[in-house]
Amino acid sequence: MIERPVTPRARVVVLAGPSGAGKSRLARRLRLPVLRLDDFYKNGSDPTLPRITDGPNAGIVDWDHPDSWLPDDAVAALQALCAEGCADVPVYDIAHDGRTGHQVLDLGEHRLFVAEGIFAQDIVDDCRTAGILAAAYCVTQHPLVTFWRRLARDLRERRKPPLVLVRRGWALMRGQSRVVTDAVTKGCVVVSPDEGYAEVQRLLHTG
Repeated sequence: MIERPVTPRARVVVLAGPSGAGKSRLARRLRLPVLRLDDFYKNGSDPTLPRITDGPNAGIVDWDHPDSWLPDDAVAALQALCAEGCADVPVYDIAHDGRTGHQVLDLGEHRLFVAEGIFAQDIVDDCRTAGILAAAYCVTQHPLVTFWRRLARDLRERRKPPLVLVRRGWALMRGQSRVVTDAVTKGCVVVSPDEGYAEVQRLLHTG
């Protein structure tokens, strides 16, 4: 059960949206502390990981399925950050399908921070219930722009074999509208990266 803090030290801006839509780039642009929700993926050896059941990628882990990450751990870290201003968080290497260590995320004097990831919409309700949500946005761009930016990033970072990345990217492009609809249903406001930047700047200036 989510407990509401009496007076949160900080609040979180949640950035959801399709993979490659610009969430991480927007988070860097905002110059706020960032909790990378993708660091809460399960390790690749976890037997509970979901797998793709059909199509050219059948049999491999479905990293785009919400059962591939640990939302309770992410929410616990968010609550610690909002209550205490710091939290010990995992460091995950996507290319190696596993955690490689941990680090302390310290908010310093910031009263707002960002939590971003492809499953971010799934924690919006918990954050709102806990009284730590400042705002929740779904960052989105034209599907073709998202496809090419995602592919370029994934190839550059060697996240998976190239053929897997192309096939995955094509499937994600076709399913982008469903991702956006899901985020809206779960409480996110749809924005472009520039609109999201302007909205968070407004929050910073209004307190």
